[in-house]
Amino acid sequence: MTHDTVPPAGPFEAAVPAGEDPGRYAHLLRRIRDAALAGERPPAAPRSLVGESWRRTLGFGVDPDRGKEQPEAVGPDEVEHRRHRGKLARALPVLGDVLLPAAEDAGHVMVVVDAEGVVLWRDGPRKIQRHAERLGFAVGANWSERHVGTNAIGTALAVGRPVQIYSAEHFVRSHHSWTCAAAPILDPVDGGLLGVVDVSGAAATVHPSTLALVDAAARMAESFLREEHHGVLDALRATASPLLAGTRDPVLVTDPHGWVAAAVGVAPVARIALPAERDSDHVWIPEYGACGLEPVPGGWLVRVLSDDAAEPAPTRVEIALDDPRQPRVEVVSASGRWSHRLTPRHAELVLLLAFARDGRSGAQLSQDLFGSPDHVLAVRAEISRLRRHLGGLLLHRPYRFADWVDVVVRHPSTPDQLLPASTAPAVRRLRAATAPPRETGVAS
Repeated sequence: MTHDTVPPAGPFEAAVPAGEDPGRYAHLLRRIRDAALAGERPPAAPRSLVGESWRRTLGFGVDPDRGKEQPEAVGPDEVEHRRHRGKLARALPVLGDVLLPAAEDAGHVMVVVDAEGVVLWRDGPRKIQRHAERLGFAVGANWSERHVGTNAIGTALAVGRPVQIYSAEHFVRSHHSWTCAAAPILDPVDGGLLGVVDVSGAAATVHPSTLALVDAAARMAESFLREEHHGVLDALRATASPLLAGTRDPVLVTDPHGWVAAAVGVAPVARIALPAERDSDHVWIPEYGACGLEPVPGGWLVRVLSDDAAEPAPTRVEIALDDPRQPRVEVVSASGRWSHRLTPRHAELVLLLAFARDGRSGAQLSQDLFGSPDHVLAVRAEISRLRRHLGGLLLHRPYRFADWVDVVVRHPSTPDQLLPASTAPAVRRLRAATAPPRETGVAS
């Protein structure tokens, strides 16, 4: 068969056109690739998706025969942190239910990578996993185009849509015996890229329906996360209802991304545009004009301000350590007071950040807590958990309380009762210092 071009096949642009013999087509792809890399006229043009990926890969310095020297794979601790800092872990059961049975029947592995291309999970028949391991297709490895050239994972990350790559469409020769299909997973809350799900196996197992199946799994994962977010908004609505009861002011309650859970006295919208970075508790929102922000558990109370409205009292964070058995944070704003019980580690963190209003880096907090800067991953994980409760009150880069928050520490009656179970070096120094007053204001 004579080809002038390699046409797309199917609505997802399957790699092998309908009716083509995969073996004969793989031979054509090798001739196309070899000619393209040699600067000669190929017998047919590669798919535009593939040709553009090859050009990007050449720019990344990937050798078509030997590949590219890989950086050291991400270690187990970092992999575990990446798994749980986002939402992919919560969607993993959905992906597995949809893809794993079909992948195992077809002799494929299922792989999930994060938005940077780092492999976080790999599952499937052990024999195929061993073959994948020999290619460096391992948990912790990076499979972006920059690192391994054209492949379904890296190319799906680059173009943001489902991709199937077959045989010699892979840029590196050692990958030609494989076929893979991948689809991006988007965060339904903010539209950001969470990662990519992929199935990969021997080139002889290529099938156009694989791409549609992978895309369906990605969409089901997004649907699961969307429903989960609806549950979060329901919980936020219930939490905020006492704050809204009886108010005559125009107010909304939103999650940290601006999705509206409840509204009183204003025409509701699905979402408002909250600025990503705030240096005060006042913002300008296009739908409503000047607004004041007050933190509520899991989000914000947004108060629409009239032109003659008196400026509300500033938000106050009280770190209550006066009862060693029940460390907690109490937040006081114009709408009322709410509190959150602190774990021992979170109590240490908020205490240290209260006295470091200019902020602390992850390494500095690691030194404060463990006496060594080598536990940054543990610090990041704990801060991430803490921010789920305190949200916009805590900022990062460096970690700190927001400038517009008044922070007060309520001390125990004697210094030895300041987080008495803590062995953190920085807490021990505070405990050994001159007896503090019962309450210390540490607002900047």
